[in-house]
Amino acid sequence: MGTIDVRVTPGSAKTGIELNAEGASIRVRSAPEAGKATDEARRALAKALRVPPSSVVLHSGRRSRVKVFAVEGLTTDQMIARLHAR
Repeated sequence: MGTIDVRVTPGSAKTGIELNAEGASIRVRSAPEAGKATDEARRALAKALRVPPSSVVLHSGRRSRVKVFAVEGLTTDQMIARLHAR
């Protein structure tokens, strides 16, 4: 199981993912209330990695913009490779 650091930016006009030196940045449309932005980021990451959403689990950062997601079945290197390939 690998992990990836993600900076989540809520309230965006469009959902999208970009890679950067620290990990990834995910823009989501949802507001940062009741975990909606985190859940949308988790689903967007799962879609980009081509894994089921249930495989992506929030590891830390529940109330922070910077979160760590763990992905079952992929190593960190495999995640980075899949995000570069999309």
